[in-house]
Amino acid sequence: MDSKYLDLLAQKYDSEEKVATEIINLEAILDLPKGTEHFVSDLHGEYQAFQHVLRNGSGNVKVKIRDLFKDELQEKELNEFATLVYYPEEKLQLIKSNFSSKQELREWYIEIIERMLKLVAYASSKYTRSKLRRALPKQFVYIVEELLYKTDEFTNKKDYYAKMVDQVIALGQADKLIIGLAYTTQRLVVDHLHVVGDIYDRGPDPHKIVDTLIDYHSVDIQWGNHDALWIGAFAGSKVCLANIIRICARYNNLDIIEDVYGINLRPLLNLAEKYYDDNPVFRPKRISDETLTEQEQLQITKIHQAISMIQFKLESPIIKRRQCFAMEDRLLLEKVDYKNKTATIHGITYALENTCFATIDPEQPDRLLEEEQQVMDKLLFSIQHSEKLARHMNFLMKKGSLYLQYNGNLLIHGCIPLEENGDMKKMEIEGKIYAGRDLLDVFEHYLRHAFANPDETDDFATDMVWYLWTGENSSLFGKREMTTFERYFIKEKETHKERKNPYYYLREDEEMCGKMLAEFDLDPEHGRIINGHTPVKEIDGENPIKANGKMIVIDGGFSKAYQSTTGIAGYTLLYNSYGMQLVAHQKFNSKEEVLSNETDVLSVKRLVDKELERQMVRETNIGEKLSQEISNLNSLRKHRYM
Repeated sequence: MDSKYLDLLAQKYDSEEKVATEIINLEAILDLPKGTEHFVSDLHGEYQAFQHVLRNGSGNVKVKIRDLFKDELQEKELNEFATLVYYPEEKLQLIKSNFSSKQELREWYIEIIERMLKLVAYASSKYTRSKLRRALPKQFVYIVEELLYKTDEFTNKKDYYAKMVDQVIALGQADKLIIGLAYTTQRLVVDHLHVVGDIYDRGPDPHKIVDTLIDYHSVDIQWGNHDALWIGAFAGSKVCLANIIRICARYNNLDIIEDVYGINLRPLLNLAEKYYDDNPVFRPKRISDETLTEQEQLQITKIHQAISMIQFKLESPIIKRRQCFAMEDRLLLEKVDYKNKTATIHGITYALENTCFATIDPEQPDRLLEEEQQVMDKLLFSIQHSEKLARHMNFLMKKGSLYLQYNGNLLIHGCIPLEENGDMKKMEIEGKIYAGRDLLDVFEHYLRHAFANPDETDDFATDMVWYLWTGENSSLFGKREMTTFERYFIKEKETHKERKNPYYYLREDEEMCGKMLAEFDLDPEHGRIINGHTPVKEIDGENPIKANGKMIVIDGGFSKAYQSTTGIAGYTLLYNSYGMQLVAHQKFNSKEEVLSNETDVLSVKRLVDKELERQMVRETNIGEKLSQEISNLNSLRKHRYM
């Protein structure tokens, strides 16, 4: 080993005893069962539903409670206790309001604290004490450890333990202890969280989801197409910026732009008020219970039109200067007959309706008005100087990637672009041909370059981030073309259809999935591809478990906008040392409903695969790192202490 590295290692382990102790510790950890992985996807700003799934561990908390207390608690008591673990602050207040005396409450506290301690002990049974200690409520670590590891076989310490609990209650700390133990349980039932893309857009609270993830103990993110769009906007892409504002207007979420991230939309509103009127197709979709006044609806409708036309204008120069994108068919503003209000697309002429071409010069349809240019300059400056957005985007970059190989599985939001015959689809980029994993790697390279150089706003990297949102060969989009223009202005439904990449039917084939796993250096026999992006239409009988378990699609419709077509409210996936389980979720209405009805809004757990032998840490990504650490320590011991 490099002597400088050994010198650094020796500073931390400055005696043979310390080296030996750490080797013993790490070797023992390798023989613990692997921790539970939790997979979620396509959250689309649905913070409350995400919070519930996170708090109950996709049903894992209830499983632990049922295993532990099934012989001593009735069903109603099990549900009440589970709800207390999910939402301890709120449920405590509801339960406490039912007690008529302090003595009754004291007896309940004693019982619940004991029950919570048993649950924490059970949930932590496959972890080291040091890992459990990090999960305990900081202010109660000493007390909880004493109570967790109590030994009372000679009854010498019986009064000691009882007094400890009595004093917690007498000093008014019982609520805080119960709340702390509830959150400890939530943390212990899930060792690591995977977010397989699309935190942003459609739903009202993506920022709250990101704040939650920033504080989460162990997480990784595979970017979705909507996440890449926000990253692109922050990285300097005006067309990505126009897209995120358009989507927020469409789904009545402009407050994310204005109130959350502090972007002043007044210049855009002034432009919209000047050039646009009411237009039915641009009215905001109602995805919340908020009631808009007619004036508010009209303002959003005008903003929606203004930013949409700016978006279409901004797309054209990119298509023209990037021949490798092969998107000439999407120069739609040039295909419009503005006098007759028609457009010729793929050789067919269609009548246009709901048009809003007030700022279009038919001779130069992609030319921005000076006012439009000024608005976009101001918006870009604001978006790149939003402190909160900078923190969120930096987190996405730090924890994110286009794909991830983790514990033998491939996690990817969109697709691996394929030809119809199953070959990896090729794309020429700056004179080189890329396909398969190499293509995804070069996409990620350009996205990271764009993010690292936000002052370069019309360079190839920034244009490539937009291509990831809408290009045919994009692993995040996975369709022939994005038909936003057609959906707004053309009545004929056949123009709205977005033809998917062959990946989306080839992924049903087990051999094809094996081929894709091998492309990413994963075992075709034992690996799986875990996919998001396309909602699984369970209502039509579609199965999220495909290719004999090699492909698992977990976008089942967290977003309320999709639930009428999926029939459910999202899938999540659990992968513990015994195997994988897919969990289907019912529609989540509110936290208040869960608190009052004590329901989990879980539907069905389906066994994806059961391990023949229980998996240990040794067989995981973490195990590989620990084994390398052991090897380094053995080298240190051999060269310095023997």
